[in-house]
Amino acid sequence: MQVPLSGPDISHRERDLINQVLGTPYLSMGPKIELFEQALAEYVGRQYAVGVSSGTAGLHLAVIAAGVEEGDLVITTPFSFVASANCILYQRAIPIFVDIDRQTKNLDPALVAQAVVDLTDHQEWATRWLPPNLRNSGLRNSKLEIGNLKAILPVHVFGQPADMEFLNWIAERYHLPLIEDACEALGAEYQGKKAGSLGDVAVFAFYPNKQLTTGEGGMLVTDREEWAALFRSLRNQGRDDSGAWLNHVRLGYNYRLDELSAALGLAQMGRFEELLSKRERVAQWYGERLQGLEGVETPYVAPQTTRVGWFVYVVSLASHVDREALMASLEERGIPSRAYFPPIHLQPFYRETFGYAEGTFPVAESVASCTLALPFCGTMTEEQVEYVCDKLGSLLRSKGCLKASSAR
Repeated sequence: MQVPLSGPDISHRERDLINQVLGTPYLSMGPKIELFEQALAEYVGRQYAVGVSSGTAGLHLAVIAAGVEEGDLVITTPFSFVASANCILYQRAIPIFVDIDRQTKNLDPALVAQAVVDLTDHQEWATRWLPPNLRNSGLRNSKLEIGNLKAILPVHVFGQPADMEFLNWIAERYHLPLIEDACEALGAEYQGKKAGSLGDVAVFAFYPNKQLTTGEGGMLVTDREEWAALFRSLRNQGRDDSGAWLNHVRLGYNYRLDELSAALGLAQMGRFEELLSKRERVAQWYGERLQGLEGVETPYVAPQTTRVGWFVYVVSLASHVDREALMASLEERGIPSRAYFPPIHLQPFYRETFGYAEGTFPVAESVASCTLALPFCGTMTEEQVEYVCDKLGSLLRSKGCLKASSAR
């Protein structure tokens, strides 16, 4: 059996709306974008939604709206897709990584609080949070001061919301914008509130493996009218607020969401509860079959998470399992899998630029060393899940996928 790693869930409704757009003069921006924005804003419970070309583009615009500029600091996680840190670098600012909670794999809120306090109130301890290459640089003396910390950017990893109640408390106390990277979490809920409604601004992404897809694309949601207007201008080359033809009042970007993508997204919004339910069903199948399997820990769901927005299905392997051997053996049996995520600070660019090395964020590194993303999408059949779990169990019970010291 060949099992796909992921895949979109497309119906006749999506095809019908795309064909409608093809019969109109609107291919770049048109009425479908406005309808898609309205539908998503209503779903999340926000006043404004602004479609953009990708989740990364949305994060970049959110960082700009938060006032982040060259030399500023933004707290974020080292355990994420690299875009959540890259968007800070686009403004020539500095990502301040804080280690994660081992169970949820989201930012450790207590460490975030300590970093905020040190970076604002205790200058003598502040430099320990800086990247290694900057701890003894001019930034230490000339740039690091109260006001230099500009925002907190938590990521809802794998569709589970970060501890937003605590993060909001620390952000409000120190007057820091809270940017929700909800790119993996559309449909998730935290204490009964939807992901995307929990910070000053949130960003969703619609890549083909997401809960809802537009092929490529993203969306910012906020209750701040002035930020929504800024996003609409920035996504369209800095066009003025009236949208006047070729009148550009600020430096902007080509971050527009095209009409065909918006039509696809609008159709998916019309059946979004169905899409979420199908993913929940696949996650349930996995959970039932993997529960109690030696060597595998199924995803943890925090008490405050009232709904997981299942993006991927990531298990944690025991320390005695040889992950690379296991992945190769699964691939031979038609089952693709991935190590998910490699820590951002250990990516070659971040090592070279900031001097990071192993041991800097031990929890993130430990978690990353044993994660395994199994095939997952809403269109998976129970037979496919059964096949994956059966082969995974067989391999874990064999000595071929154990580390040498454990196989003796």
